[in-house]
Amino acid sequence: MFVENLKETLNLGEKLSQKLNPQSIVLLKGPIGAGKTSFVQGIARGLSINEDITSPTFALSHHYSSGKIPLIHLDLYRLENSSSAKEVFFSEEEEALNNEAILVIEWPELIEPFIKNFWKIEISYAKNYGRNYLIRDPKNLLTFS
Repeated sequence: MFVENLKETLNLGEKLSQKLNPQSIVLLKGPIGAGKTSFVQGIARGLSINEDITSPTFALSHHYSSGKIPLIHLDLYRLENSSSAKEVFFSEEEEALNNEAILVIEWPELIEPFIKNFWKIEISYAKNYGRNYLIRDPKNLLTFS
């Protein structure tokens, strides 16, 4: 799916939020600057979260509880090995399960092999401008095409 600009990115994130349930896991893949955090802002908007959504690159995770469903936003970019990534992921996953939160993970490559049931969003730069989105549901079916 082609997304032309920030407004469409936010709208797509908001649209996806309506398909998510408490304890859903969303893996966000894409190059630096592709709009992963902007997409999470759209998800948060769809969940009626009124807090500012920022990249958790240095904090590793941000927790938002003001919406219809709590949201945990995780960023594994700075982690260099799978054991560190798994430790952070399993801790945040436990919290998401306990709080019935949605868990969104940027840079999930190190932990993807250890997760069984998740949405997968792949973002790539389009040829001249905008982004291409590939969205797969937990059954690995292509959605939003």
